[in-house]
Amino acid sequence: MKKSIFLLLSLCLSMQLSAQNWDINTVKTINKWDVHGLSRGLSASGVILPVGVPAAMGIYALIKKDQPLLKDAIYIGTSVIEAVGITYATKHIIGRDRPFVKYPDKIHVYGAPDADSPSFPSGHTAAAFSLATSLSITYPKWYVIAPSAVWACGVGFARINQGVHYPSDVVAGAAIGVGCAFANIYINRWLNKILFKKK
Repeated sequence: MKKSIFLLLSLCLSMQLSAQNWDINTVKTINKWDVHGLSRGLSASGVILPVGVPAAMGIYALIKKDQPLLKDAIYIGTSVIEAVGITYATKHIIGRDRPFVKYPDKIHVYGAPDADSPSFPSGHTAAAFSLATSLSITYPKWYVIAPSAVWACGVGFARINQGVHYPSDVVAGAAIGVGCAFANIYINRWLNKILFKKK
């Protein structure tokens, strides 16, 4: 019995170390790729577009008095807000150091880093995937889905290339973003009843 428990603990520890090594080795490899100019642009778009797209939709809908478009803007905007909120709460609960902080001799940081902000999960990636998923749910056409998915993956890649996130941070951020977009379908049914007084 003791041998079985010892073997199980050893297996779990070796799997954790293997996963951790994969995480570190992947960020080291991607950080070396010389596409940092592209990464800076993609990284910045991971903040600008999740705020700008629903805001522009909402403003246009208010000007044109287009209630269906306003509902779409609220759904997309609140999906992003939820993803960012969950991400930042999780960051401060877990408190993982960013790769360039933990491994300054191996990971070079590009762009303007926030060394005090924890690494796990990636907020840029969560916002990007929340926007991409909620847009794809709202407008389920290939010419919305394909570019949105490619862009969101690009944001995640950029965060690794800049040395500010591990791949596991990006995967977790993507999961939060997608999850919030789907959960928000149901949350917005309730929200629409309050905002638009419909039962």
